Amino acid sequence: MKSKILVVVVILLAVIQFIRPARNLSAAEPFTGPNDLTVMHPAPPEVKQILAAACYDCHSNNTRYPWYAEIQPVGWWLAKHVKDGKRHLNFSDFGAYDAKRQGKKLDGILDEVKDHGMPLRSYTLVHTDARLTDAQIAALCRWVESAQQATTK
Repeated sequence: MKSKILVVVVILLAVIQFIRPARNLSAAEPFTGPNDLTVMHPAPPEVKQILAAACYDCHSNNTRYPWYAEIQPVGWWLAKHVKDGKRHLNFSDFGAYDAKRQGKKLDGILDEVKDHGMPLRSYTLVHTDARLTDAQIAALCRWVESAQQATTK
């Protein structure tokens, strides 16, 4: 009986490998689209590096996929995670938000980063380069605050 269950489980695991989620890959490179927050509010290289390492995989139209994204159901979990992240904030589409929503999103970025709510712990466990230092948090917050000032003008 145990061997039959094991065979069924192995077959199911093999079959689900052919059911792949769509990739979050835009034709435009990160930081280049006309609605990208960093295009609207130019960011220094240090801030772009922080955003690339800690934010853009889940909050833009371009995700860097690790090797384990090819293994299902992990790939499904990652796809849902990215979809949820983009639903909350999409840096690539930031310019399409109305001014009020842009202001709220910028406030949210500050709150989440200052409170260490973002990047998520589940992300930083695997992506150690996404663990933000106090200096990186301060640099990111200064840039967001300058974007807030420019948005309210």
